[in-house]
Order: sequence, then structure tokens, then C-alpha cells
Amino acid sequence: MRAGDGLPPLRIPITRTLVVAGAIASRDYQDVHHDPELARRRGSPDVFMNILTTNGLVGRYVTDCFGPRALLRRVAIRLGAPNYPGDTMVLSGSVEAVDGDTATVKVVGDNGIGRHVTGTVTVTVPAADAVVGSTGAEGVV
Repeated sequence: MRAGDGLPPLRIPITRTLVVAGAIASRDYQDVHHDPELARRRGSPDVFMNILTTNGLVGRYVTDCFGPRALLRRVAIRLGAPNYPGDTMVLSGSVEAVDGDTATVKVVGDNGIGRHVTGTVTVTVPAADAVVGSTGAEGVV
């Protein structure tokens, strides 16, 4: 991993099931995330994805790109255009900086109406010979 490296894009179909399941899984019972009629009464054309689901998808994107040893240290995101069912969000990213085995990654996610998410993720990828124990202390095998 080097500064300037690009991450391959990830296309995520935004389904009603993904929106509702993400809200329920994160215990976000706001009606705009599961009830289309109430969402419309509140001025939205449909239910839309909550921030916790987006946060999880951004984290998944980075760990999928860096492999099973990747450890998320920090995920900071900002939402923009909503993710509605029937659309597709495309996540892309680039390594901004590297310090030893830790990288800072810029991530963006766009959908059919604009930029849904902008974020920065700090990820550590321990060397193949490092072991992380339950205390978080690293050792060498």
C-alpha cells in the first residue's frame, strides 16, 4: 500500500431490503428508513438509507480492499445525496497517506443523484508475521 494507490470501485445496488434491514440492524426505527408512505409525508420520495448503514458499507469496502487482516482504526463520514431504493451507489477510494502499516484512505460514494458519502478511513494492515492477541498487543510468530 502506497500513497496515491487507487482502490477498485464497488457497485452496491440500493434495494428496499438493504435500506430497511440496515436500519433495523442498527436499531434505527425512524419511519423514513422503513415506511414509504410516512417518508413521503415527510417530504422524501421514498425510504432512504441511514448513516449507520452507509458507515458499515464504507468500512466493508475498505476491509474488502485491504484483506482479512485489515483493522479499521477510524471511520469518519459525511452524508450528501440520499440513497433511495432502485439506485446504485458506487464506492471508490484512494490511499492518501501511509505510516508504517497504517493507511489513511479517502472514500467517496456516488449514486444517480449525486455524492452520497465522503469519508476518511484509517486502516491498519499488520504484516503477515504479526499476530494481534485479545489484548490488542502485537507479537511476531
